[in-house]
Amino acid sequence: MSFLEIVTVCLNILFCIPSLASITKFDYWWIRGFDFPRVQISVLIFVNILLALFVYEFNMNWQFILVTALVISLFYQLKLIYPYTSIAQEQVVKFQGKDNDDYLSILVSNVLMTNRHYDKLINLTRSRNPDILLTLESDKKWEEALSVLEEEYLYCVKVPKDNLYGMHLYSKLPLENIEVKYLVADDIPSIHGTLNLPNGKVATIHCLHPRPPSPSESDTSTNRDAELLLVAREINKGVEMVLVFGDFNDVAWSRTTKLFQKVSGLLDPRRGRGFFNTYNANYKLLRWPLDHVFHTDDFTLMEISRGKSIGSDHFPMYTKLNYTPKAKWVQDSLDVNKNEEAQAKKEIEKANPKHSTA
Repeated sequence: MSFLEIVTVCLNILFCIPSLASITKFDYWWIRGFDFPRVQISVLIFVNILLALFVYEFNMNWQFILVTALVISLFYQLKLIYPYTSIAQEQVVKFQGKDNDDYLSILVSNVLMTNRHYDKLINLTRSRNPDILLTLESDKKWEEALSVLEEEYLYCVKVPKDNLYGMHLYSKLPLENIEVKYLVADDIPSIHGTLNLPNGKVATIHCLHPRPPSPSESDTSTNRDAELLLVAREINKGVEMVLVFGDFNDVAWSRTTKLFQKVSGLLDPRRGRGFFNTYNANYKLLRWPLDHVFHTDDFTLMEISRGKSIGSDHFPMYTKLNYTPKAKWVQDSLDVNKNEEAQAKKEIEKANPKHSTA
């Protein structure tokens, strides 16, 4: 066996590992980490297939087996990311109508606590003029800098922290029944409450920023998964006007986020429109969607876009929705079965959550 063939075999085996690991239910950080770069993994698997076709003579069975494994892995990866491409069916229909008082715009921005380019977010906020601004990783210095927005954003919820999990909610619309909760961990806040729209309707909101699975943050994804699924379980299917938004530290196509969607019945405006990768802003080849807005089926989409860099490692995410009750009949949520409900319950209990969102 030549040196090139040995290298090719090693690479082929290596790039079968992400798919094999992903079909397991283990929540170790290095396994769940394969959820994030599925686009990059797909490209590398495709390169491996081309390399194998060039190097192998296909005079031995193991060569056919290895290439077949790569092809299956590639289809597995593409199946997961396909719903978030622009050629897939849109889950949330585009709003068709005239301007009215039924719209709601949200800007979600993980500011990066050590980033001091306050003016960039302030200018972006004034330019986009969202009804709601949610900042993540915001500390006391960010709170002081963003105080200039409070003349326009009269309703504020401030949870400054210096542990990368501070959270600030600014709203032009009245906020009520607001509670800051620590659902899974004492140092990871989330914001829950209601929002009064100009049309007199009341929307329930949940703002989240769970801890990610990584060697520097958490050895497993247990707490992150539990926080997302705990909120999902508290959302009664069929209720009107619920929005969940924030930095999920999870990609749209992961098992956990899809289970979150299934259990909650919420829709993802990304599906069928593109990735809208928000992280990492500093590396073009290593980007994936971590910042999300999910909503009930009585909203249609007016606009979704990724904002310009504000000096953070995350791009801001802008979403504008319209309250359209009749859309319920044309928008389908993901179905959940009993096994998935049981899995969600198991994931929640594993983390031993501190509180309910109810």
